[in-house]
Amino acid sequence: MANSFESAYPHIARWVTDYGWIEIGSDDDSTSFIRALDEGGMVWEGEKSYVSLNAAWQALETALAEWMEQNG
Repeated sequence: MANSFESAYPHIARWVTDYGWIEIGSDDDSTSFIRALDEGGMVWEGEKSYVSLNAAWQALETALAEWMEQNG
């Protein structure tokens, strides 16, 4: 399917399949809206807010692409 989540955000899809999990949303315990974690803890933490949900997904996709390039 051309418009699938996996097609739009391949690094996020790979992250949750092979590496860890993501958290999205605001709460009292976090300073970011979107985060990537693994068993060792926080791998990446985004901004406190974004202009859109898509902007948050894009920021995470970019960050995970860079992380995967550096860490395999």
